[in-house]
Amino acid sequence: MTTQNIRIPIKAWYGDEEMELNFPKSWEINECRMAGHDTPPLSDEQLREALQNPMETKPLREMALGKKQVVILFDDLTRPAPTWKILPFVLEELHGAGILDDQIRFVTAYANHSAMSQEDFVKKLGKDVVRRYHIYNHNTYEHHVDLGKTSRGTPVLINREVMACDLKIAIGGLIPHLGAGFGGGAKMVLPGVAAITSVDYNHRIVGKRGGDRSSMRFSHGEIEDNVLRQDLEEAARMVSLDMKIDLLVNNRREVIGVFAGDFIAQHRAGVKEARQLYATPIIKNSDIVVMNAFPIENQTIKAVWPGRLALKEGGLGVVITQSVEGQAPHYLAGRFGTDYGGKLWGKPKQLLIPQAERILVCSSYLSRNDLDTYGPPEKVVPCSTWGEVLLHLMESYPGQAKVALYPYAAIQLPAAESE
Repeated sequence: MTTQNIRIPIKAWYGDEEMELNFPKSWEINECRMAGHDTPPLSDEQLREALQNPMETKPLREMALGKKQVVILFDDLTRPAPTWKILPFVLEELHGAGILDDQIRFVTAYANHSAMSQEDFVKKLGKDVVRRYHIYNHNTYEHHVDLGKTSRGTPVLINREVMACDLKIAIGGLIPHLGAGFGGGAKMVLPGVAAITSVDYNHRIVGKRGGDRSSMRFSHGEIEDNVLRQDLEEAARMVSLDMKIDLLVNNRREVIGVFAGDFIAQHRAGVKEARQLYATPIIKNSDIVVMNAFPIENQTIKAVWPGRLALKEGGLGVVITQSVEGQAPHYLAGRFGTDYGGKLWGKPKQLLIPQAERILVCSSYLSRNDLDTYGPPEKVVPCSTWGEVLLHLMESYPGQAKVALYPYAAIQLPAAESE
């Protein structure tokens, strides 16, 4: 069989390798890349310059003068931002203001995910940082300070260690998000270091997103009139987050943009750039839609949106997720028993791509629990290799097929449509 081959990235945080996909020569293959594909990474000098010229705040070194205790919030391995790239310049500014190592601590801002290991810390922050500074896991159930409620009623219960500091900095990534429009900005506070009761109210009551996850509203890129985001930004003001630093990444997880400063000003500027860089064409009425979950392979729900927009009725969806660790635990939306889970969990009543005839899940690290997240088991087909996937696809489409391939779907954003 004569084939056409495409290489895709896999295993974010676990080697950043490549995987080759082959397709029959007779098929129409549309590789849907984002506009910022292969954008060159910023140099160290560009990273330093962006940090030293923040938006609507004093420079960090000036901000740190006279401070007694500093906290740096950072996200976990469910987010692709290479925090370790910008961190040396952040620490350079703090130490330049006279801040000592023992005055700085790091707190994980992973909201309702599971705790990070030392190996995770090293991957995210670098070995030297792990050796030199205290790093604490956030506890979603204990050790919070009650700051009252937002105007929408969300209880603002925030990590005690964070609130003990008089300089609060957060470093994260800015990518499309299903509920908040885009990640980044104030999300590092709520849900990042908030109690689970705070996150539950913000997501389920304010955001009105409870119930079956398969019917969840996909709201990529919606910032204006997004009440969920407005609520979490109000909470971040109550916490007095001093500086937010957000990183934009390319298809190789390299930093291609840095936005620092006031968490609303820098976020809106970052979103403007992100809309252009992450924008991806939608190939409507495709027979097959292939969605690679890179670089968030441990949360594949972030990668299935192309299927909802591009797949024809009765077509086949393919999800590729080479996540060594499987799907990340989530105490609010995860499943913890046969028929129960967190407050946002709901047993799937339909496929995550409702119009699909089946979803094929390609992974070398399959588990029954993870497969259950895609929908009813009779419509979810586990495949250990791409060869297995191809056999199923060719059985349904022995002649011609229109294929849309999204090589790093978890950070791509729908743009102009094409037929």
